[in-house]
Amino acid sequence: MTEETFPEIREAVRKLCARFPGSYWRELDRDRAYPTEFVGALTEAGFLSVLIPEEYGGSGLGLKAAVAILEEVHRSGCNGAACHAQMYTMGTVLKHGSEAQKQAYLPGIASGELRLQAFGVTEPDAGTDTTRITTFARKVGDKYVVNGRKIWISRAEHSDLMVLLCRTTPRDEAKKPSDGMSVLLVDLRQAVGNGLTIRPVRTMLNHATTELFFEDLEVPAENLIGQEGQGFRYILDGMNAERILIASECLGDARFFIDRASHYAKERTVFGRPIGENQGVQFPLARAYVQMTQASLMVDHAASLFEAGQPCGTEANMAKLVASEASWYAADMCLQTHGGFGFAEEYDIERKFRETRLYQVAPISTNLILSHVATHVLGQPKSF
Repeated sequence: MTEETFPEIREAVRKLCARFPGSYWRELDRDRAYPTEFVGALTEAGFLSVLIPEEYGGSGLGLKAAVAILEEVHRSGCNGAACHAQMYTMGTVLKHGSEAQKQAYLPGIASGELRLQAFGVTEPDAGTDTTRITTFARKVGDKYVVNGRKIWISRAEHSDLMVLLCRTTPRDEAKKPSDGMSVLLVDLRQAVGNGLTIRPVRTMLNHATTELFFEDLEVPAENLIGQEGQGFRYILDGMNAERILIASECLGDARFFIDRASHYAKERTVFGRPIGENQGVQFPLARAYVQMTQASLMVDHAASLFEAGQPCGTEANMAKLVASEASWYAADMCLQTHGGFGFAEEYDIERKFRETRLYQVAPISTNLILSHVATHVLGQPKSF
């Protein structure tokens, strides 16, 4: 492979992750518990604030540094999904918030005093068709009154703040479907029990996801980010960073599976020789490495465009697609290489197998990415 980017950062992340071995994650997985100690260690080390400018207490590094951090977290067998939103969700405030909002929130997010990890977009009846969300914020004097429902909102129980997308103009009254949506910064510490109810949703992996119910939740009007009615555009900005960073996690997962399978294939002896001598074992390993390398180049390209301030929606989507497919192929190959032992909890393969499968569905499904490429790149007619 080509020389590692940010070698010092990667080495520091590896050392930190070594303090949280598979046994730590297996115990959390059984109880569906949040990795508080791990998140605290990443925060204290400054890894979650790398994208926040120095004037607000962060490192002021580019997206590629964040890519390196999350890739190493996942290659080490840990799971960055518990806190990765702390990296990219703040971008909505950084890019579109007022100076007063930046001063009020970004230093606390950088230090870890405030957790901004919840991203309230998806709704049960809208899914990925974001323009059809119905959660509504009605302006009443110096506040917004919010009513509605959200689902698949991860980390809401472990976050102090949430970026919430809601309608401020009904869809049928807006000039176009993507108009009339606004972004509010919700203080969850005050909201829970005062108009917001959080219900955990148990899933096949430990992802701390929830369903949210809003009943006359009052949010100060000063918590509106940017201009009313322009929220959809603000959210799209953050989604590009999200998809590139999740792609980096998939790269880390792929490397984890390839590392584990390669080692096992050299050590496991059957019929008097290492199973890695068989091409039936070698070739899937080699193919996984090729796919992972291809995906790595695509992620790097998308991150370069993002850092340069260039349009990168298509590239971010493609990076997420190829990286998630590379990680899933590597996961399947690794499980096959380990045979029955791959299903044993102590090997950590089955846990990571479940975790990496998520990313062909979230935060956007593979088919919707293909639809985007077909219509926006190839000029095909929209199918919906």
